[in-house]
Amino acid sequence: MAEPPVVKIPPGKAGYLRRQRTRVIAAPMPAAYGRLTDIPDLIRRVRGGDMRAVARLISVVENDATALGQVVAALAPDAGRAWVVGLTGAPGVGKSTSVSALITELRAAGRRVGVLAVDPSSPFSRGALLGDRIRMRAHTAENAVYIRSMASRGHLGGLSVAVPQAVRVLEAAGFDTVLIETVGVGQGEFEIASMADTTILILAPGLGDGVQAAKAGILEVADVFAVNKADREGADLVARDLRQLAATKNGWRRPIVMTVAARDEGFDGVLAAVTGHRRWLEETGMLSLRRRGRARAEIESIVLASVRLRLASPRGSVLLGEAAARVAQGGADACQAAREILESLL
Repeated sequence: MAEPPVVKIPPGKAGYLRRQRTRVIAAPMPAAYGRLTDIPDLIRRVRGGDMRAVARLISVVENDATALGQVVAALAPDAGRAWVVGLTGAPGVGKSTSVSALITELRAAGRRVGVLAVDPSSPFSRGALLGDRIRMRAHTAENAVYIRSMASRGHLGGLSVAVPQAVRVLEAAGFDTVLIETVGVGQGEFEIASMADTTILILAPGLGDGVQAAKAGILEVADVFAVNKADREGADLVARDLRQLAATKNGWRRPIVMTVAARDEGFDGVLAAVTGHRRWLEETGMLSLRRRGRARAEIESIVLASVRLRLASPRGSVLLGEAAARVAQGGADACQAAREILESLL
């Protein structure tokens, strides 16, 4: 029997390979996306509005751990320039269509919009599986809109460690609003709340959203609720459940906006709700607390990424293998072995 054809997939470009008898070999990831000496020039070009440099620098923070520290330090002065809005919700509620409709509303208000769509990682190339971004392609011709798919890379909840730095890159490029769309599964809803200034939870009728979200505690992450597909039966019941279950959060009365994203309906109300939430955060002093929480989450992500990187190094692999052998033979317990590895690596 002949072997199926070999298809090479370049880094960050994953195709839909379902239903195809194709043997896949991921092209090797470059050791570095740019020499460290190139970083200052890239950042200068980003601040000058060069979109190719924006794409290149996001690739650096996403793929080149050796350059991450230099990029983080250089972009620190740009932190906080953009309002970061997270959009999350269960699969099937219309997140991407809602993002597209919100972009339309933001552009009408004169905003420059950056979008980070965090997609599931391809098991082959580790790139974003939905990297073609066809759902939002209508906006990509606009100079004031930049859309980038980012792979979750297996990170718990679907948010990559590079997302906070990608936000910084967009801030440095002059985007005043950054939208982050998550995969909407697992811990993603909770992670987005630690990365955004305003979090929009999108729900839809017919999916049991209200009850399931309440059970999972997901309602707590939301600052604004958008009940999408509001032209369908049951939308009013979802809104009623939300009013009963989650009216306020830390003194903020959370708006419930009815939308039909497929027709761009209701997103003037979504933008008004986001603007109102921003004003409330600024007037109550809660914004500084929220930004501090974002900084804490960013630091934690970098620490955890650093530990994972060291564990994946040749030395870390040897230590892990030796520890696994001892634990398997009963010579040590897993906690003791983990402590010894941490002491050796840190």
